[in-house]
Amino acid sequence: MLTRTCLGGGAAAALSSLSPSIRRCSFLFPSVQQTLLLPFSPRLASYRISPSPRRFSASAAVATEEEHKVAVAVKPPQWKAAIDFKWIRDNKDVVAANITNRNSNANLELVLDLYEKFLNLQKEVERLRAERNAVASKMKGKLEPSVRQALVEEGKNLKEGLVALEEDLVQLSDQLQLEAQCIPNSTHPDVPVGGEESSVARKMVGNPKEFGFDVKDHLQLGKDLDLFDFDAAAEVSGSKFYYLKNEAVLLEMALVNWAIAQVSKRGFTPLITPEIVRSSVVEKCGFQPRGQNTQVYSIQGSDQCLIGTAEIPVGGIHMDSILSESDLPLKYVAYSHCFRTEAGAAGAATRGMYRVHQFSKVEMFVFCRPEDSDSYHEELIAIEEELFSSLGLHFKTLDMATGDLGAPAYRKFDVEAWMPGLGRYGEISSASNCTDYQSRRLGIRFRPTPPEGVQNPKKGKGAGSAPTRFVHTLNATACAVPRMLVCLLENFQQENGSVVIPDVLRPYMGGLDVISPK
Repeated sequence: MLTRTCLGGGAAAALSSLSPSIRRCSFLFPSVQQTLLLPFSPRLASYRISPSPRRFSASAAVATEEEHKVAVAVKPPQWKAAIDFKWIRDNKDVVAANITNRNSNANLELVLDLYEKFLNLQKEVERLRAERNAVASKMKGKLEPSVRQALVEEGKNLKEGLVALEEDLVQLSDQLQLEAQCIPNSTHPDVPVGGEESSVARKMVGNPKEFGFDVKDHLQLGKDLDLFDFDAAAEVSGSKFYYLKNEAVLLEMALVNWAIAQVSKRGFTPLITPEIVRSSVVEKCGFQPRGQNTQVYSIQGSDQCLIGTAEIPVGGIHMDSILSESDLPLKYVAYSHCFRTEAGAAGAATRGMYRVHQFSKVEMFVFCRPEDSDSYHEELIAIEEELFSSLGLHFKTLDMATGDLGAPAYRKFDVEAWMPGLGRYGEISSASNCTDYQSRRLGIRFRPTPPEGVQNPKKGKGAGSAPTRFVHTLNATACAVPRMLVCLLENFQQENGSVVIPDVLRPYMGGLDVISPK
């Protein structure tokens, strides 16, 4: 699982102190830290709504040169999410409980404080603009020189004050955006509350295989059957890399082709995606591309990253676009290599193929109308269960608890399969409904089709069209190859050391039905 987290800002000190501040924040993923240099504005720190625009002057409204020297500049956000701040304010108790349940460190009180300041400052800016326009109108007629000069001075002061406050408004808007991006998605009411241990089993399929001999784990099987080489890969690339050899190569190709073929039959469009994407797209999908313990490989000297899942490039395929309702749902099945740092992962539970830095994966992704996302979530988990059942695996489906959802998921189902060599269940897939969390960041909307016979009274541009809405996005794993290799090798091993190929994969392996010792 590629952990999602959020890139947070910090603005409290900028609003209350005369010296610049640095705030470190770590959200959802332990030890991930993002340091932000926060802007300081003397005007913002001492901001009060002025009863009259005449109280502004060039010296009072504009920060002095000395004040600018102590200010700390902040780079504006590379992108902005379409966050419904009014909804957050009006439902602050619900949002606060959700933040707590999901173990998020998002600072709701700071967001609400920034939003209130933003609204007040926005009102003052609008009032000053109205006053400036009124002064300009007065100057159009014939005036006494003294009156005109007074209006000129008043207009000059208003302009200087307005420029100063407009700068503060932009700065405040940026701070508000950075903090609000840390608030996680809302949560489905049926999701169990708690950590991973609180997750609830939805379904159990099959039973653990019984063996009349001592079972081997996939590492020993791979060595005996000459299927992969971790030692050579460690010399070439480092730990947690591997070479696939002989029938293991055929088995990976078979799994990929089988998964794409099966999912395509259900109306999904096949894709092969880019495997390098912009950091901003990674962030918009809810992942943290930078940080001490990030799961993402970033390319030094660029704004690009290697993908950890095809969810990211597929999510971005319709970025900043307005879709037609008649085109929905858009369903994709994407093949890609995936790259993950696996920071913090260690121990016997992650040995061998179970947790590696590079692997192949087939991913399902859906763009749909908001009212349809729950049903497509059920469709995705049903496809996963059907795929794994056809392989003859014993597995369970879990409704994951709030503490394991990450930032984007509204609800997430995980599938854990029995791995006899490892002696435990291991996650082989997940299916998440992210509702409009990603689409609000990626800018993906659709225009509803007006009901038949209903005419839009609007004229001109946009006439006859309904207001746009954000799509919902869902993602699910069809086949994560390394985990599937672990399952197949360990569950279908024979006493003579061979491994039987499941029936459904044999057509994709040239008819090979068993991997035998050399």
